[in-house]
Amino acid sequence: MSGFPDITPALKSAMPELRGRLLANEVLAPLTWFRVGGPAQILFTPADEDDLAYFLAHLPNEIPVTMVGLGSNLIVRDGGVLGVVIRLSPRGFGATMASDDTVTAGTAALDKRVAETAAAANISGLEFYFGIPGSIGGALRMNAGANGGETKDVLIAATGIGRDGAKQVFDNAAMQFVYRHSGVDPSVIFTSATFRGVIAEPAVIRARMDGVQAHRETAQPIREKTGGSTFKNPPGHSAWKLVDAAGCRGLRVGAAQVSEMHCNFLINTGDATAADIETLGDTVRARVLAHSGIDLHWEIKRIGVGHDGAN
Repeated sequence: MSGFPDITPALKSAMPELRGRLLANEVLAPLTWFRVGGPAQILFTPADEDDLAYFLAHLPNEIPVTMVGLGSNLIVRDGGVLGVVIRLSPRGFGATMASDDTVTAGTAALDKRVAETAAAANISGLEFYFGIPGSIGGALRMNAGANGGETKDVLIAATGIGRDGAKQVFDNAAMQFVYRHSGVDPSVIFTSATFRGVIAEPAVIRARMDGVQAHRETAQPIREKTGGSTFKNPPGHSAWKLVDAAGCRGLRVGAAQVSEMHCNFLINTGDATAADIETLGDTVRARVLAHSGIDLHWEIKRIGVGHDGAN
């Protein structure tokens, strides 16, 4: 693959005060849990919130921007991602802090770290984050939840930077949360969030977190190259039960496989391509639709272009 045109010199010239890192044709596969996918035309890692705002304010509008987080719920297609891919670093966006019954976190902070910060301050209500293998930015964008809790249940407010570089604050209602989705303009890049829990006994909080971890270890293929839950649960149904009933447990396309342990998880058993994984997912969807009449919707985010140039 020859790669995308290198536009970093032009961007650096237009942004003399930029402090973050710009990398041309940077392979994204190592940044995803599936370990698949092509390069970003430009990968930008901002130094901090002000640096991100400066970059967006000076970036030409015709250059597309794609946000990625921890890569735990993401397929990057094999042809890579045109334009700028932005990834926030833990150094600039990973701090967590508890005060009274609230926790504030940068959006590069691990969900698990937020649960731990809350627990250390005797704050209950955020234990469900202990079982979500992502970062807070993704949790805000998709109203992440597990084990009976969701982001919408605990969020006070989130801060983000718009495509024009302007800082915005969204209260819980403004986030427009529904199941596994936020209605905030997709071009907004969240940078921090504040959550509220309730003060509780440390032993109670720890027991809940231990329960969350035990569930993950016994019911999910967490040591595989996977992307977490593949499909959203349709109203009144469990996605994994529909996949299982359609005979898809263990189904393979190339080196991509439906997990034998939990069939709402797809896994890369070795050298799968992004096309293998996405084709497997769409094959499962087609079989479930034929078997049950239910149209499963992807929970995993898919970005970029395939080798055939299709989005």
